[in-house]
Amino acid sequence: MALNKLKKITKKGKRRLGQGHGSGRGKTGGRGTKGQKARGKIPLSFEGGALSLIKRLPLRRGKGRHKVFKKKPIIVNVKVLNLLKKDSIVDIDSLIKNKIVDGEDAKNYGVKVLGEGELKVPLTVRLPISKGAAAKIKKAGGHVERGSMSGKTASDAVERDIPGGVIARKQKNNSVKPRLTRQVGR
Repeated sequence: MALNKLKKITKKGKRRLGQGHGSGRGKTGGRGTKGQKARGKIPLSFEGGALSLIKRLPLRRGKGRHKVFKKKPIIVNVKVLNLLKKDSIVDIDSLIKNKIVDGEDAKNYGVKVLGEGELKVPLTVRLPISKGAAAKIKKAGGHVERGSMSGKTASDAVERDIPGGVIARKQKNNSVKPRLTRQVGR
């Protein structure tokens, strides 16, 4: 082994501060003299004594405060469903198989059908769907499976189909009175 055969070191070592005058970074260690920055650490959110951005933002309270973190479904428009064969069933598996949506994303976030564009192929849809999209599918000769309307639970679908079910639901909603609450800090 010879000194001229050694590999060059490309990564510089970390400079140790405050190790005496001879080091070039002794005593104050590159921090200058006195002051807040010389003595301790300052929080990342510190803005020189002014009210920090975090404290200036409004406090999110109540029912919708976690809406931001809610998973939003992948949107598939009616015009895209023209790629499918006549009288086929539209569900997550068929959309993945025909490479309309990504498999992993569809399983994690779900899929919702919206009514943009025209549909020329009759299909059976087993997915959450908007009212406009449902109307276009029925117009094309297809049909929507029960319980796949968005925003409706299975119990709502059952109540809708029973005669007098809608009236029963309205009476049930009227019996619940809103509770008055005092807002804190307003």
